[in-house]
Amino acid sequence: MTVRNRRYFSRVFKLGAIKMVTEQGYTINEAARRLEVDRKCVTDWIARLAPGFDPAKSHDPAEDPKAQADHLRQLRRENDRLKLENAILKKAAAYLAREEP
Repeated sequence: MTVRNRRYFSRVFKLGAIKMVTEQGYTINEAARRLEVDRKCVTDWIARLAPGFDPAKSHDPAEDPKAQADHLRQLRRENDRLKLENAILKKAAAYLAREEP
């Protein structure tokens, strides 16, 4: 007869798992995989500790083309801004390197 060690998780750990799904946009499967727990555990924790949350209504933004397009637009704007900041910093560094104290 084999005795299985039962794993116990703190309330803080469970709430962290719930936040991954409800606030950070992870799917239940992704959260379970990252935390190395069974999918059923995460589902049960959500049912017990976040009863108003409906995982069926939460969707993966990767499946929504409009959300993808918005996210891509945002990333392109951020990339352009970062390129501009980088160019300014390069020019400032070159200017300061030329100056003699």
